[in-house]
Amino acid sequence: MTDPTLTERQVEALLFAAAEPLSLTDLARRLPEGAAIEPAIAALQQRYAGRGVELDCVAGRWRFRTAADLAALMVEEREVEKRLSRAAMETLAIIAYHQPVTRADIEAIRGVGLSKGTLDLLLEIGWVRMRGRRRTPGRPITYGTSDAFLEHFGLGGLNDLPGAQELKAAGLLGMDLPADVLPPPPIGEAADEDPLEPGDLPEFYQDQIGQDQIGDD
Repeated sequence: MTDPTLTERQVEALLFAAAEPLSLTDLARRLPEGAAIEPAIAALQQRYAGRGVELDCVAGRWRFRTAADLAALMVEEREVEKRLSRAAMETLAIIAYHQPVTRADIEAIRGVGLSKGTLDLLLEIGWVRMRGRRRTPGRPITYGTSDAFLEHFGLGGLNDLPGAQELKAAGLLGMDLPADVLPPPPIGEAADEDPLEPGDLPEFYQDQIGQDQIGDD
């Protein structure tokens, strides 16, 4: 007859070393024939109940896991820097130098379609903001840069923006864009732009971008 204490220790060792939860069948394959696995599981559950690590059953498989009330201790937050795509950098530059611009303006200048995610990302990180609505059919949303954009790039104002050649030399703008793609940035409100109204500001930027896309078509 198999020693119950030994079986309990063996089950404990197998579960601690396993990379994924183990079923009773998995355990039986590794233990001597006739080992009392279920009593060993019950004993381990009782022993670990209320401790920092508990024995838990998921979909018929057993595993050790951190106690639910201690899960917050395992969370580690890290800041991960991600480079903006070339499309995002070109879009940001066009918005900075041509603002206020609509989605259609950006696509016309770049010569290619603009994915919804590109504007979404720039709005999410706070470098681009929705400025108003163009006084044209469909009244599309216009975009401009934010104070956070100026702060991040160390600019006192839009007049301090670098020229197109400087951006290309720094790798922030595609070399195939025309030299005159970045004119001197406009200052102040545009004559053909109406300010946003409270109803224009959505709860999520994604919703607004979807409406803008419809308006620009």
